[in-house]
Amino acid sequence: MAKAIAQEPKRLSPLKTKQRKNIWVKWIRSSGAIALAACLTWSSFPALVLAQSPVAPVPTSLPVDEGYTLGAGDRLQVDIFNVPEYSGEFLILSDGSLNLPLVGAVQVQGLTFPQASDKIATVMSRYLRNPIVTLSLINVRPVKVGIAGEVYSPGVYSMSLDGNEEVALPTVTRVIDLAGGITQAADIRRIQVRRSRPSQQDSDQIITVDLWRLLQTADLSQDLLLRDGDRIFIPTAADVDLQESSILANASFAGADSGPLKIAVVGEVNRPGPYTINNNSEENDVTVTAAIQSAGGITEQADIRNIQVRRLTKSGKEQIVDVDLWKLLQEGDLRQDMPLQEGDTIVIGTATELSPDEATELASTSFSPQVINVNIVGEVIRPGRVEILPNTPLAQALLAAGGFNNNARERSVELIRLNPNGTVSKREVSIDFSRALDEGNNPALRNNDTIVVSPSRVAELGNAVSPVFNVLGTVGGIFSIPRTVYRLFDDLF
Repeated sequence: MAKAIAQEPKRLSPLKTKQRKNIWVKWIRSSGAIALAACLTWSSFPALVLAQSPVAPVPTSLPVDEGYTLGAGDRLQVDIFNVPEYSGEFLILSDGSLNLPLVGAVQVQGLTFPQASDKIATVMSRYLRNPIVTLSLINVRPVKVGIAGEVYSPGVYSMSLDGNEEVALPTVTRVIDLAGGITQAADIRRIQVRRSRPSQQDSDQIITVDLWRLLQTADLSQDLLLRDGDRIFIPTAADVDLQESSILANASFAGADSGPLKIAVVGEVNRPGPYTINNNSEENDVTVTAAIQSAGGITEQADIRNIQVRRLTKSGKEQIVDVDLWKLLQEGDLRQDMPLQEGDTIVIGTATELSPDEATELASTSFSPQVINVNIVGEVIRPGRVEILPNTPLAQALLAAGGFNNNARERSVELIRLNPNGTVSKREVSIDFSRALDEGNNPALRNNDTIVVSPSRVAELGNAVSPVFNVLGTVGGIFSIPRTVYRLFDDLF
């Protein structure tokens, strides 16, 4: 507040004391209150009048910083010391002027409170002797602020505030929240606020805000109070720290999109392509593993150490974040399961080599397929495609196909597998249904494995002579031998 110190201004001369007493006595007599008048003295009159006079409410002023500049729409309380008839509430008009009694329009657009107080005092001094002028802010004009960069809805925002607001002026975080929150690519350490200087129209004041300090140390000074015309720019981070990414996702000024999230998952997943995932704000954010699950889980060729999240920033450049889900499995590093945002693309790399132990462990993860498909062909009761759980042993898959039929060679089967490096492996596996999971004799199956059950030698011999028996007709029956006899010689072949 600014004050121009001065002497008491001139006042009109009062009525004579005798005249005031005569008026008072006449009023007492006319109302029939003579007994009351006898008890009263002239000195008690002012107290009686003050007790009966209503007291005007004092307007509540808002706190402002000393650099606040006045503008159209601000409502001010103008107090001129000891001259209440010229004091009161006044609105700054659209042309930036205050229409004051006695002096008329006074231009205050762009002035600070001390500057405006001095100017009004100077104008009033033409009619009053050294007036003392005090200004108070009653209502703040709608504040218009621009914001650009890494927020979901950049643009211009106007905020109307009144005396009931807990915070008289908007802050950086409040405007960010109005703009939909920051994106995951934002660099909150180097936020810039550009502010026009009233005295230097061609030069802007640039204020750097570090909201990371606000998150880490609760430094409220970083949540800068904004003024009308301020412009906020949130730059793109050069690199993404996975630890900071999870913290930013839970910040009060982070983007909170509870609607469908459009992303894409490509590479070594069972169903690559674009996906729309419903994001429930009451639950956890959509993460990398959740997106992989939506795409049917990883394939057996997936290299979970080499996963990339590709993100298009507001500047138009692509930002790449490396994710290692193997650290999530081995170390419980939840930072690797980073939250996603609208438009992200997850790329799952292809492994060139994968050990059987790693393949078995990957098959049991939450981001692997819940079921896998294997092909069982040959001498089983129900040959074809069989749906089984990940890491199902080979022997159990045979039982899922109904087991061997009478023509099967039951000692061993062939397992055909497509390897991550593009080669195809083929090996013979001995069958023992009493044996537990064993990579050598009862291996865990992977998606799209093929099991070939060959016919026994006796069945092959029977198939070879069957056309001859068909030609001989009934003669063939003479040469037919019960199948149980052939089985006795199965070992010989």
